[in-house]
Amino acid sequence: MSLPAELLQILVCPACKGALEHHLTPQEALVCRACALVYRVDDGIPVMLRDEAVPLDPAAYLPRAEG
Repeated sequence: MSLPAELLQILVCPACKGALEHHLTPQEALVCRACALVYRVDDGIPVMLRDEAVPLDPAAYLPRAEG
């Protein structure tokens, strides 16, 4: 399941209010590069709790190319 584009446009990192990257692999998640945190998405619902975020593994979530 993928998040609606309208939702992705308004979501920000709860820790720093920075931009998030949406990733579908290795699992659907929202990545904050500034905080090096990954917020999981459960059944199409982003879990935007800082205490639930996990540290970013840069090898698992490669940076998105700017276009």
